Amino acid sequence: MAPILDVRNLKAHFHTRRGVVRAVDGIGFSLEKGETLGIVGESGSGKSVTQLSILGLLPTPPLKIESGEAFFGGLDLLKASPAELRSVRGNKISMIFQEPMTSLNPYLKIGTQLIEPLTRHRNLTKKEAWAKAVVSLEKVGIADAESAMNSYPHEFSGGMRQRVMIAMALTTDPELLIADEPTTALDVTVQAQILDLLKALQKETGMAIILITHDLGVVAGMSDRVLVMYAGKAFEYGTTEDIFYRSQHPYTSALLRSTPRLDTEVGSLPPIGGSPPDLMRLTGGCPFFERCTVRVNDCKEIFPEVKTFADSHRSYCHLKELPQ
Repeated sequence: MAPILDVRNLKAHFHTRRGVVRAVDGIGFSLEKGETLGIVGESGSGKSVTQLSILGLLPTPPLKIESGEAFFGGLDLLKASPAELRSVRGNKISMIFQEPMTSLNPYLKIGTQLIEPLTRHRNLTKKEAWAKAVVSLEKVGIADAESAMNSYPHEFSGGMRQRVMIAMALTTDPELLIADEPTTALDVTVQAQILDLLKALQKETGMAIILITHDLGVVAGMSDRVLVMYAGKAFEYGTTEDIFYRSQHPYTSALLRSTPRLDTEVGSLPPIGGSPPDLMRLTGGCPFFERCTVRVNDCKEIFPEVKTFADSHRSYCHLKELPQ
């Protein structure tokens, strides 16, 4: 069966007056129907830019797609016309944006913004769209949804706005949902409700999900596959079990060691030393070189070739075997 989304060698660079920022530099992954892909990595690793580039949601310039393909249902999103992208965005592909405070139009009521995808892409009347939007708000846990439809964004808290964004993304029953930190502004109990809702909808509709998050616990509980990114590059890709129990890259292992766990008694968590590199001053070597505790000489000059393990587990590291 063909994947619902197939991204190959995506390079998206920002051309600025100070130089070229290699925000995404050769990323590739695929996603099957009904599957969840978790994308993890530190801030600035290119997780969000990857998805925004695919959907054509970043200004060009300064962004330039240097190379790559992103096939969705036979359409290469990177070469699609603006009209083709508009027919896909908010319809077959929906996105929950990272910043709920700035993602809603402050001048329009919640209801007006929620019914727009339904009237535009599903050809529903305003009355039909309104009824469906109310149901969507109720699903994400907003009390008195009918009244909420007549409110403005500034009348809601950050968590409430985040739930509105989630409801808006789900109203059109998309084939693919891109969730960029979907539970950031929510308390723990509401986080669990939203994640359970996404799982239930995925099971019901076969929707595929790309989940961008810093929370490795959420990734472990939600994802079928995981992509680990650093400095715009893919460092490791595999099933959730591969990444959490058989990781083959020092960066992945460092991320896991710095994450709190309930099943292990440890003292202070070991941080990853140093800082991420300047994306305008990358050399040809591994960008994790300066922070890596098990580096070898080749790491400084040469970016490693891919190593393939069981099934589709891939890692980009010069080490033949990761020290235990």
